[in-house]
Amino acid sequence: MIKRIHDFLWEVEREGDMNVPVHLYASKAIAENMQKDRTLQQAINAAKLPSIIKHMLVMPDGHEGYGFPVGGVAAFDAENGIISPGAIGFDINCGMRLIKTNLGMKDLKPHLGELMDRLFANVPSGVGSKVNLNFTQTDLERIVTEGVDYIVKKGFGIDEDIERIEENGTMKGADTSSVSPMAKKRGLHEVGTLGAGNHFLEVQRVEKIFDARIAKVFGLEEGQIVVMLHSGSRGYGHQICSDYLKVLSDYQKRKGITLADPELAYAEVNSKEAQDYLKAMSAAVNFAFVNRQVMTNSIRKSFESVFGKSADVLGMELLYDVAHNIAKLEEHDVDGKRMKLYVHRKGATRAFAPGRKEVPNLYREVGQPVIIPGSMGTASYVLAGREEAMKETFGSSCHGSGRLMSRHAAIREIPASKTLGDLKSKGVELRVRNKSLISEEAEWAYKNVDDVVGSIASAGISNIVARLVPVGVAKG
Repeated sequence: MIKRIHDFLWEVEREGDMNVPVHLYASKAIAENMQKDRTLQQAINAAKLPSIIKHMLVMPDGHEGYGFPVGGVAAFDAENGIISPGAIGFDINCGMRLIKTNLGMKDLKPHLGELMDRLFANVPSGVGSKVNLNFTQTDLERIVTEGVDYIVKKGFGIDEDIERIEENGTMKGADTSSVSPMAKKRGLHEVGTLGAGNHFLEVQRVEKIFDARIAKVFGLEEGQIVVMLHSGSRGYGHQICSDYLKVLSDYQKRKGITLADPELAYAEVNSKEAQDYLKAMSAAVNFAFVNRQVMTNSIRKSFESVFGKSADVLGMELLYDVAHNIAKLEEHDVDGKRMKLYVHRKGATRAFAPGRKEVPNLYREVGQPVIIPGSMGTASYVLAGREEAMKETFGSSCHGSGRLMSRHAAIREIPASKTLGDLKSKGVELRVRNKSLISEEAEWAYKNVDDVVGSIASAGISNIVARLVPVGVAKG
């Protein structure tokens, strides 16, 4: 079923009604483990979608998803291709953000408990978490159409943040007329909230620098304290995905389209259904960017309160904000031909190479920052995009460590006491809404992030820049 191309690249050859082969980036151990579930079968099913270009990709953090594997990347011709919400995901623009400080552990340690208390209070987390920032429906309309630019003008950040966010914090083409009243209702009071599941806020220490040149450009050094944030579009984006999966399921039936998996429902890119979805998806993308921006403002205020200094004096610059679960119109070279493509990344991160115009001027000489979280209590990484990614993966990389166990299985098989004890033994300050559910995100429920990142680096897709370890964790 699967053959080895080189040490960190595997292929499922095109056969039957597959339109392209499947390429998997992984070590031998990860590739063997991935064959135990439906991950590769889901990738094979996706490879049967019409107008898919070159190959279907699976990153080393890949695992089973809704129809399309998490950790999957697929590109479709922008002129005559398709759009598939299942290849994007429910949590549209679930993404990562990293905030720097000029603090070290000696500065942080006396205040860590107080800081985690303040962060936990100021950044609402948990299922259904809400916050009242006095936003109106008019504010929400402007948030999802104007993005971070709007919220910064309202005082939630600084102008310098904008250039350090993918798409500059605003995806064009959002139109709220394509968004259901239920999505709007769910979103209004969730701007500025972390949510639950694998979303988290971590205070981390830069443990090791691997590439001093790139780290200097990124503003990272060993011993530095940083803050990592993982969240998305919350109920707003989830509702949009749910709404359009039904719309496109009806589209499939009306058109008489048969799929290998009905969860891969799609519409031709020029259809009203696809265009409506893209407008709604863009609104959810902007919601998520703003959500993380508002939380960044809360994080800065928490640090200011605890340390008695301004965020500026504390060096709290945004390193970067990168999106997962998104379809983007991009230009790529495919077999010597320049093409416009809708690149679907579900649980995968854009990792553009040095020189690409989409990379901020600040980082253009070294490549786009790529932020890779580990599981709770383990390391996270900062990578940088490489030219090989542009040639092989449509400028894409992994997005995390990737699940080995479902949430229910993790809770059932891993005692909460074991997870809590492990974090305590590592000296990690934990703040969580429900300790009984903590094993959902336990270290053992995920792949080893060092192996995942090592696979993507050894395959030449991204450069490892820095390894970060947690000192404080806040979760729903």
